[in-house]
Amino acid sequence: MAVPGKIEKEHRQLVEQIEYHNRLYYVYDRPEITDAEYDRLYDRLLRIEKEYPELVTPESPSQRVGAPPLPAFETYTHRVRMLSLQKVTTREEFGEFDRRVRDGLGGADSVEYVIEPKLDGLAIELVYENGSLKVGSTRGDGVRGENVTPNIRTIRSIPLKLTDDAAAQYPRLEVRGEVIIHKTAFEKLNKAMEKNGAPPFANPRNAAAGSLRQLDSGITATRPLVFYAYAVSESNLPGLPDQFTAMQFLKKQGFRINEHMTRISGIEKVAERFENLENIRPELDYEIDGMVIKVNEFKDQDRLGEISRAPRWAVAWKFSAEEAETVVEDIIFSVGRTGVITPVAKLKPVRVAGVTVSNASLHNEDEIIELDIKIGDTVIIKRAGDVIPDVVAVIKDRRSGKEKPVTMPTVCPSCGAEVHRPEGEAAHRCFNTACPAQIIERIFHFASKDAMDIEGLGGKLAEQLVREKIVRSPSDIYYLTKEKLLPLELMAEKKAQNLLDAIEQSKTSELPQIIVALGIFGIGETAARLLAAHFGDFDKICAATFDDLVAIDGIGPIMAQSIIDYFVHPENREMIRKMKAAGVVFPGYQMAEGEPKPLDGKSFVITGTLSQPRDHFKKLIEAAGGKVIGSVSSKTDYLLAGEKAGSKLDKAAKLGVEVIDENKLSRLLQ
Repeated sequence: MAVPGKIEKEHRQLVEQIEYHNRLYYVYDRPEITDAEYDRLYDRLLRIEKEYPELVTPESPSQRVGAPPLPAFETYTHRVRMLSLQKVTTREEFGEFDRRVRDGLGGADSVEYVIEPKLDGLAIELVYENGSLKVGSTRGDGVRGENVTPNIRTIRSIPLKLTDDAAAQYPRLEVRGEVIIHKTAFEKLNKAMEKNGAPPFANPRNAAAGSLRQLDSGITATRPLVFYAYAVSESNLPGLPDQFTAMQFLKKQGFRINEHMTRISGIEKVAERFENLENIRPELDYEIDGMVIKVNEFKDQDRLGEISRAPRWAVAWKFSAEEAETVVEDIIFSVGRTGVITPVAKLKPVRVAGVTVSNASLHNEDEIIELDIKIGDTVIIKRAGDVIPDVVAVIKDRRSGKEKPVTMPTVCPSCGAEVHRPEGEAAHRCFNTACPAQIIERIFHFASKDAMDIEGLGGKLAEQLVREKIVRSPSDIYYLTKEKLLPLELMAEKKAQNLLDAIEQSKTSELPQIIVALGIFGIGETAARLLAAHFGDFDKICAATFDDLVAIDGIGPIMAQSIIDYFVHPENREMIRKMKAAGVVFPGYQMAEGEPKPLDGKSFVITGTLSQPRDHFKKLIEAAGGKVIGSVSSKTDYLLAGEKAGSKLDKAAKLGVEVIDENKLSRLLQ
């Protein structure tokens, strides 16, 4: 059935909101909403995509495990994806998880779990080759992270070498865990920061993340970082049949593992353990926000498999969010990249779950009306692990009569243009494409690593360039001169020259990068590469019809219309013209001759229900040199199996054909 226009618009808004908050949380460590609010947005997105699967695109947050790495560090690609965890918040929800696990294991009476506190830190991966630590990287978006090896080496709780026996048995070992700062150490660190005139950190997690991302590893070495191991990346290592055994092995190798980790079976005992952990939470010297529960046996984990962003064999049972009372001192309005006007409550600073908070996003006019919130109101805020809380209720009997009502602005707070709320949308928007706030975001995106990769052009510089009216469009970047740059704040001769060199270098970017840089709604790195590979020429993409675009596997109707809308807009065409005039090359694109194809000579059979139509995977396999056949035989190399796989799965088992899921296919394609 056709997707209602109202649903399409809501889906588009959700994608935009979630990607925005992903970037704030995972890339810049300055979240604006709570975990609970983020989960509400994400859960609504999943419900819409379940009902209307045609809305799912490769760029949807549901297909991601997250978000992209910072441009300041070299990118590192994880050999095995670092997945996030599904969450539960009640005993009943955990019971449902347990039932799904037992059903997935053929109706087992009970399952042995390994449980431990869910640390609130920064996830990292350590790669040991022949016993020596070679790479330390952040989780990033789960596929690619940041290579922070020099900083990792300063953490004393991380072994630089494994024992000789371990090195001989495991020539390559990937260890995963969490970097944190203990509460007592955090207090001492903040006192030292204040003594030196530096601003204190908001909470231990931000302190750990900021310390690990220092470009100067000498600074990292002064920070009290601690590493807790919680997993090995592979489930087929000899001598390590289960999670508990793997953790005991890591402990013998000198890794710190959580002292509250244990094995347990049965819903009641898991629930008792959760209650106990919640009771002792205040006594712990580190921040936790719940309990992680994993199926112990690795063979059972493999059998249960994964969904797009999380394993089916593990779950995070989250604590209830903590609440506090405070006063709304003001409500201001911020402008996003696409012109969305967001009301933000400025709160009287209050401590919630160990963190001082002073802002809360109210999202849109409907939420203001539903809460009936006014400036001066006493409100209840809830925090579920982040700095920014959620306003859950207004205490109306505290009103004095001096409270001021809130109305959405009729003009943009950034540019003064008239603001409209389109029919069927929850958001008010500024439609002035020359709005400074929107331009700043577009420039920042244009210069990012996955786009034109202009090193040195970050958010602060973008803001200065727009404020001084030096840049009004991303294409103006290519007309910058040293004379224009030097008067800017903190801009020295060498810094200006380095920026100009980076701008010049960006003129020879690959076609997929250029497409990403344009900022076409819904078109990220994957879709950009699909477009470049299909058309091979930028002008052909500009001239493509709707039918041309939807014929590409991976480009849906919403994305196709977005592409067409972009290229018919006069300002976008003018920006492209100016880029070409400045010497930006829009190169052709094709697979390089002799480029190795990872699936050359391999045969595949596809069965079951997958996240995309089977033809999508068929094209991926064939593009990588493989072939897809209709039936399983002894000559078949792989059976790609989704949910509800039937007789082909049984036949593959009898013939010894390797059965893989979508994640394993992705690794083969790499």
